[in-house]
Amino acid sequence: MGRIIGIDLGTTNSCVAVLENGTPTVIPNAEGERTTPSVVAVAKTGERFVGGAAKRQAVVNHAGTVLSVKRRMGSAEKLSLGGKKYLPQEVSAMILQKLKTDAEAYLDEPVTDAVITVPAYFTDAQRQATADAGKIAGLNVLRIVNEPTAAALAYGADQTPQKLLVYDLGGGTFDVSVLEISAGMIEVLATAGNNRLGGDDFDKCVADWLVGEFKKQTHCDISRDAAAMQRVREAAEKAKIELSALTQTTVSLPYLAVAHGAPQHMELTLTRAKFNELTAHLVQATAAPMRQAVTDSGVSMRELSQVLLVGGSTRIPAVQELVKSILGKAPSQTINPDECVAMGACLQGGVLTGAVKDLLLLDVTPMSLGVETVGGQFARVIERNTAIPIRKSRIFTTASNFQSTVDIHVLQGESDRASANRELGRFQLSGIRRAPRGVPQIAVSFALDANGIVNVSARDLDTGMAPQITITASANMSDSEIDRAAKRLKEKN
Repeated sequence: MGRIIGIDLGTTNSCVAVLENGTPTVIPNAEGERTTPSVVAVAKTGERFVGGAAKRQAVVNHAGTVLSVKRRMGSAEKLSLGGKKYLPQEVSAMILQKLKTDAEAYLDEPVTDAVITVPAYFTDAQRQATADAGKIAGLNVLRIVNEPTAAALAYGADQTPQKLLVYDLGGGTFDVSVLEISAGMIEVLATAGNNRLGGDDFDKCVADWLVGEFKKQTHCDISRDAAAMQRVREAAEKAKIELSALTQTTVSLPYLAVAHGAPQHMELTLTRAKFNELTAHLVQATAAPMRQAVTDSGVSMRELSQVLLVGGSTRIPAVQELVKSILGKAPSQTINPDECVAMGACLQGGVLTGAVKDLLLLDVTPMSLGVETVGGQFARVIERNTAIPIRKSRIFTTASNFQSTVDIHVLQGESDRASANRELGRFQLSGIRRAPRGVPQIAVSFALDANGIVNVSARDLDTGMAPQITITASANMSDSEIDRAAKRLKEKN
């Protein structure tokens, strides 16, 4: 086995690292940068760009550019690139291929094995989609690791025993995990989060404000002008970043539009106070998952010795102030929030190969798993924050007299109502011995592997009938589809 790379496949930026002499090392990309924008574009010439080159030409080629693809992982949404349609897995594979190529150039050897991170609150479908993206990119994905866990791994591999909280606010997702570090072991005690909360949402708040102020000044509405809006979004992101260090910044976009027969320029000042006002609801939205994770872990606030901040959006001062106000301690600044996840991923790769010894990582499932029962109720088989890997069964029965088949509706979530949870799949158990309702004994078993990916089986304890399936959501790809996508990835476009 060659060297294993660790990949943080991010919403806004991605990072890749490798172990060198036992130390995690971030691999610079071909442009010399330590992180790569998670952007893919196809020019009118058919040439494909990934990373900084794709981001730079997004203004003039908005229709041919895909940003924040991570937010679409696990969905069946088709994304347009160069006149062709791609699943999110395929677009993510283009980013992974770029990271793989940069790693091979840095190491001067082929790279095939990788550990890839995902948000702790990613669903089964999103985890499978990430694994599929790796396969399409030509990577053997050895493990899917939760991002907060990877960050803790990078921080805690050589630390003294302690309990800590990882607050991970990235470009598109938010996770919080409570972990315990002891001699040779990092154990996740609880996790919570929101898959639709991240830096992109902060950028949108600023962009919406800029568009509104520009309209007030010029009576010109640019909200439907794709090129103008791309410039505004980029300016909003830049302003957000600058306000982490400054108390105010100026957004200057000359020739943004033409109205009343004359060019219109944007020149607006945004203060940190106004930014905090615009985004206060987003910052506050992280409070409930933080408290939930601490409660579920059984650890008191006083027992937490460290709070680690992960993800570029944690540089926002209001975020740091909220964390301090809730947990009663200033967050640690000892790790790089943009790089620590990839570094932790490559450490996990070292654990798998034996290069890193005496270190065990124990993770949990972020959401409960179960099936729908009579009356549309959700019956949990595996509770959230259960350590993985795990296999667990629960006995169910029939709802009608002389029923010979049972539909197994597999769900993931926390609501007692089945309809409010996420469907993972359906399958049917047939050949049940005809008997009065309540008599047949049907054991439904869930198996979660170390990647958090689900396998489900059901067995009629009387007849022994036992179909088994790997849950595959409609958005996930078959092996043949993955092979076709891998071949298409090698094409020019």
